[in-house]
Amino acid sequence: MSFKDFLKQQQSGLEAMANTGVIGLHLVSGPAVGFAIGYGIDYWLHTSPWGKLIFLFIGIAAGFLNVYRDTKALLRKIARQDAERKGLAQPPDGASTPPGQGKTENRGQQEEHDTQP
Repeated sequence: MSFKDFLKQQQSGLEAMANTGVIGLHLVSGPAVGFAIGYGIDYWLHTSPWGKLIFLFIGIAAGFLNVYRDTKALLRKIARQDAERKGLAQPPDGASTPPGQGKTENRGQQEEHDTQP
């Protein structure tokens, strides 16, 4: 394993940790912001529990919606990476092989070329 492969693997792990951290923050921040808005509205309009309750539920719904979207995007990314590893999809860097020029065909051509003097 080369140093470049090691760095790429480490970067992939850090990206996964960042994505899961964002999911956790969305789960907490939605209800917290909703409660804070409800608290402000209750203080301003003197409608003690109702603003907090309504906006807390809106915040909970927003938090779960964000978690759902993030999880869906993360699962798509994982599926795309698995497909690239298995050779079912094109790599994202734009480097594509022409049709009929798979890895095995190139390897066979390269071996024939290497055996000639």
